[in-house]
Amino acid sequence: MSTRLSHVQGATDRPLIGATIGETFDAMAMAHADRTALVVEHQQVRWTYAELKRRVDELALGLMRLGLEPGDRVGIWSPNCAEWVLTQFATAKAGLVLVTINPAYLRHELEHALNTVGCKALILAPGFRGTDYIAVLRELSPAIGAGDAGWRCPSLPSLRTVIRLGPQRTPGMVNFDDVSQPADAADRDRLHQRGSRLQFDDAINILFTSGTTGAPKGATLSHHNVLNNAFLVGASINLDSHDRVCIPVPLYHCFGMVIGTLGCLAHGAAMVLPGEGFDAARVLRTVQKERCTALYGVPTMFIAMLDHPRFAEHDVASLRTGIMGGAPCPIAVMRRVVDRMHMPEVTIAYGMTETSPVSFQSSIDDPVERRVTTVGKVHPHLEVKIVDAHGRIVPRGDTGELLTRGYSVMLGYWGDDVRTRDAVDAAGWMHTGDLASIDDEGYCNIVGRVKDVVIRGGENIYPREVEEFLHRHPNVLDVQCVGVPDATYGEELCACVIVREGEQLTEEEIRDFCEGSLARYKIPRYVRSVTSFPMTATGKVAKYLLREQSARELGLFEIEAA
Repeated sequence: MSTRLSHVQGATDRPLIGATIGETFDAMAMAHADRTALVVEHQQVRWTYAELKRRVDELALGLMRLGLEPGDRVGIWSPNCAEWVLTQFATAKAGLVLVTINPAYLRHELEHALNTVGCKALILAPGFRGTDYIAVLRELSPAIGAGDAGWRCPSLPSLRTVIRLGPQRTPGMVNFDDVSQPADAADRDRLHQRGSRLQFDDAINILFTSGTTGAPKGATLSHHNVLNNAFLVGASINLDSHDRVCIPVPLYHCFGMVIGTLGCLAHGAAMVLPGEGFDAARVLRTVQKERCTALYGVPTMFIAMLDHPRFAEHDVASLRTGIMGGAPCPIAVMRRVVDRMHMPEVTIAYGMTETSPVSFQSSIDDPVERRVTTVGKVHPHLEVKIVDAHGRIVPRGDTGELLTRGYSVMLGYWGDDVRTRDAVDAAGWMHTGDLASIDDEGYCNIVGRVKDVVIRGGENIYPREVEEFLHRHPNVLDVQCVGVPDATYGEELCACVIVREGEQLTEEEIRDFCEGSLARYKIPRYVRSVTSFPMTATGKVAKYLLREQSARELGLFEIEAA
């Protein structure tokens, strides 16, 4: 099934934006100069668009003075902060390729990321959540931070400059605040000339995939990819300059930096960052204090807020809309968000880093039932199709792998033509690896990952179907299902359940709950009670790790090895 369906009002007839991020930034900063652009609660930052533009321009010029040329890669290794936002827009204006590095990375992962793309400069925070970033970098290169003049790092051969955040100074590093200098007319002209030579198809961001299924890859995105996706996602929730968007998701990921900050810029809305990392209480306080009209997050974040013991003490009535994405949302959770968080216009967005990221999104005008059971319809200017294992289009309504084609598909994985060809075929279709179906009205239902399907004695079990059902149990707070090895059937289903605080739930009660509602082969053979799931930094459940943990606890590794 191939389709060009669209549901964002007015967007179908609107041509794609043919501009760079820098050009768009300047236009929006001029149009909304006196409006609030950025609020960062934990840093007590509150800047207008005019102030944000001044700071972005000064940082862009400072990076140019460091000798960074268009196309050079600049890494940023930091939790959410005002400097992150400045860096995002300053690198775009200077034509530099921003490489976003997961704040949870350690030595090996940092080395892999910097060397995979050949970062020439690195901007880093002193540390985050118990990890000393400067110490980790020194492990890779003792010369960095030791004060050696003209240091070079054999393990990081491309790296020439390290810029650190914060007031303290580290020998061999440049302080972030020292990079920016007041700009005169000549400086501004120089920046304008640099920007005028950039093309909207130029690479502008490299984001590493979250690694839920293995080693991260550097997805390379252009101005055209991310700017248009950011605008269209915002248009789907009627975002405008009066909105204040709370963004608790990490900026290093597409959700934060494309849907979040860039989406706000594209519509002149205010970006509100509640903290360095997610904290349910802090987000609730920020929504109340800043009178936020929109809230973004992954399902686990909304669950944490709704179940916070002091949730009822917070006034979140200013909310009208938001976006939930990053992972499948249980129906029960979606209903609670609509009812208890006063978000009648909340939407579900589906996509992946390699598609900039959103391909499907529900509409604020969709019936509630549609918004809680599907991921909506395909975005404007995109094509999708559902194919079987042989690459043939399946009948409408049947399940198969989802493929996407259009402006949003990445330029490729940086420096890896083989894996790029594996992901994007000769006709330009991005193979998502997700199982989905699309009904007669164009609504898409994501069944799960191709690699997550549990095959029990030849029967396919889609974990999400079972998860959705188990979420109906009043004592289940959250649940994830994975396949574990079995000598007879090849695989059996294991349900990993987080029980609500103060409640109890046995394995037999789970199975009894399923009896008569689910086919017998779908009833979990194993039930594990857990307190948390292994997660990526973006809030996605790392199912391959959960599968390993479950198999190990159940003593099934020997079966798999055999």
